[in-house]
Amino acid sequence: MSEVTHGIGWFEVGTDDPAAAERFYGELFGWSFAEDPSGMPYRIISTPEGSVGGGVFPTGGQMPNYAVFCVVVDDTEQACRRAEAAGGSVLVQPQKTSTGLVFAHLRDPGGNHFGIYSPPSDQVA
Repeated sequence: MSEVTHGIGWFEVGTDDPAAAERFYGELFGWSFAEDPSGMPYRIISTPEGSVGGGVFPTGGQMPNYAVFCVVVDDTEQACRRAEAAGGSVLVQPQKTSTGLVFAHLRDPGGNHFGIYSPPSDQVA
């Protein structure tokens, strides 16, 4: 995986109604959707222009709906600490997926929600 650290590497649409989100974004932007081959509950988004990858995440109504960009970082836990020191807050504590990817959701001092993640160590370029 050749991702640029501190660049936007993913975007995510979290929703309690994935089918409606897919209809909306599909009709609006021409995006298409497919099952995530890794087995995660995502529907992978393909864009006509081949931009940054993304996915639709079914929240099951367990959190507010959202659309966020996700920044690639070297160390998710350390980035959370730096965000808090800079006046931000951690909304979702760092979590490790079954593939080794570690992610978290943050809020900047202005209240904007965004995500960060570090890829599995065997996928770092």
